[in-house]
Amino acid sequence: MKHDCHYHPGDPAKWHCGECQVHYCTRCMPDADTRQRRGLCPSCSKAMRYLGAATEVVPFWNRIGSFFRYPFHTDPLIVIAICTLVPLLAPANLIGIVVWLVLALALFKYTYAVINHTAEGHLAPPSVSVAFTGSGFNIVILQLLVFIVMGGLVGAAAMVGGPLLMLLALAFVVLALPASIMVLAMERSVGAAVNPMNLAVLISRIGTPYFLLYGYLILLTLASGVAQDFAYNHFPFWFSQPLSGFLNSTFTLILFNMLGYLLFQYQEELGFASDLQDEPSGEDMHQRDRGARFDADVDMNLKDGNYDRVQGMLKEALKHNRNDPVRIGQLYQLLKARNDTTELYQYHPRILGWLADRNDGDGITSVLGMLEQAEPGFKLDDPELAVRCARCLYQRGQYKPAIRLLQDFHKRFPDSDELAPAYLLVAQSLANGLNQWEKATAFLTFIQKRCESHPLHEQVPVFLAQAEKRELLKGPRASFLVQE
Repeated sequence: MKHDCHYHPGDPAKWHCGECQVHYCTRCMPDADTRQRRGLCPSCSKAMRYLGAATEVVPFWNRIGSFFRYPFHTDPLIVIAICTLVPLLAPANLIGIVVWLVLALALFKYTYAVINHTAEGHLAPPSVSVAFTGSGFNIVILQLLVFIVMGGLVGAAAMVGGPLLMLLALAFVVLALPASIMVLAMERSVGAAVNPMNLAVLISRIGTPYFLLYGYLILLTLASGVAQDFAYNHFPFWFSQPLSGFLNSTFTLILFNMLGYLLFQYQEELGFASDLQDEPSGEDMHQRDRGARFDADVDMNLKDGNYDRVQGMLKEALKHNRNDPVRIGQLYQLLKARNDTTELYQYHPRILGWLADRNDGDGITSVLGMLEQAEPGFKLDDPELAVRCARCLYQRGQYKPAIRLLQDFHKRFPDSDELAPAYLLVAQSLANGLNQWEKATAFLTFIQKRCESHPLHEQVPVFLAQAEKRELLKGPRASFLVQE
């Protein structure tokens, strides 16, 4: 069953808290360990259930083309080629029979590995080595035992209840065969694979899609038989035999890939969790980023309407890192949305500095307006911050607010090193923005008289000459000449 994240509708849920009955996506759980399937609920701090890719898996009926392409990847093609062509080269004696049996075992082992591999979230086929190395060759014997037990069950039904019960038992065995193969591949247990309760539970949990898959499997089986019959009837034996073997192996891999994908698609209903393993991920699942956890908590609390809590969280974070630009920006957005002029007044130096760094003239104007409402006649008491904000306003073409911000600067900060830059900004705003050249000249003259030790003093004559000619106040031109 598909579940969306409670806080991000449209995003598939990856975690579920049984205590809170809330689903979370990966954005809500950046600190969870998906490899270990461990995550604590952000609300109650209790362990949650990992859903894997159950909520975002594409239904198998939308991937029919992918199933038919599956055997034609490099690894399965090599396995099919080896198991099909090598027996043709083997001698027609006992050694040839042994070679044929070994390769048949390898092929069956590979097909059952396909189910496990796909159910674990690997959409790419397993490697060639899986077929010929390691353990797992006993799966063929287990499957034979399953067939024997199923045949025995049908026979027992005939002995106990006659033909009618035998037909019912046979119908159930045929219907439950794909489920039995899936259980055997996952649990490697004959008892589990022939237990009618196990098979009935698996079929009921998958529901209607199981019967849809069953229809596809019947069509695949019929198509495989028709293709092999066509090969035997229309081609010579030396060609039809390997072609028939190739077709049989190909259709078998398609079938087993579909069975594995069905397990993967309905993993939540079947009680396990797998994730897509072959797609590149842009995030390191081992990374434990406290900042990401904090951002997720802020996001969820905002969506729950816990604004006071979010504000307290941001203020606490700024106690530990006064100039954290991310937290300052988040606090500014929250205070502005809540029109909280009291808190805005308390944090205005850091907020205005953050806005100046972003060259956000509109934001600076908005904050200054709110501060003016909270305290009529408000003036910044930090000369450097005042100049930074005024420069931002000037660059954004907001000349009058820039001038107001620096009004009476020489009276408020008579000994500040920012006096010359402040009044140069005023002069440029008056001249370049408002065409008030006489007032601009007055401020430039003030700098020339009062700021003799400031580096800008040497440039004042150039500015005065530009003002006299009614040219934009840009200062001296850059020169790349080297004096000898």
